[in-house]
Amino acid sequence: MNAGGSGTGLKQVYDGSVDIGNSDVDASEKLDSTQAGELVDHKVCVISMAPIVNKDVTEGGVTNLTQDQLISIFTGKTTNWKDVGGPDEDIVLVTRPSTSGTRALFSEYALNGEEEASNQALETDDSGTLLQSVADTKGSIGYIALSYLVNNDTVSTMSIDGVEPTLENTYSGKWNVWGYEHMYTKGEAKGAVKAYIDYIMSDTYGQKMESLGYCVTSKMQVTR
Repeated sequence: MNAGGSGTGLKQVYDGSVDIGNSDVDASEKLDSTQAGELVDHKVCVISMAPIVNKDVTEGGVTNLTQDQLISIFTGKTTNWKDVGGPDEDIVLVTRPSTSGTRALFSEYALNGEEEASNQALETDDSGTLLQSVADTKGSIGYIALSYLVNNDTVSTMSIDGVEPTLENTYSGKWNVWGYEHMYTKGEAKGAVKAYIDYIMSDTYGQKMESLGYCVTSKMQVTR
């Protein structure tokens, strides 16, 4: 098992160095069409993303942003929290690198495809480090999967257009910043690999999945 982002997992399952390649994004976004065509997609669950901020931001009065405000912040146009009703404090962006599926998903559905201002940001290829950086840095904002926020109150989540980032709102389609969690195999899954994926997608494991902060694919009221 290796870390390194969705692109790494997809490349490794394609070249045969691993049996399962985990990805936050469709293989076609990281591989060429020929390579992606050799992989089989198993949409094992749904991951929901939330903007997170240092607690001083919400304590300063900002608990909700419009999508336009969020885009303006992450593209580097809005640089002080006072411009969106918060404290007179510089906005510190904490982001993921361009190879990250988390970043790709957040950019597509939260930022309407706009590119983040990476040159103005703290960048880390690890969600746990990103979470800690936002918790430790006043005025900071980043994004992370809800799974990282289970039993963790070191940061605050930010609503978008009045909708809170919750599993319930993801299931109903009110919250739009989500994507499938994929397990890719090269060709059809067989043997122990198939048994493992079948278990992960079972109703029995679905209860565990929700307790870990993921949505069960079969319960989604919307698709994409």
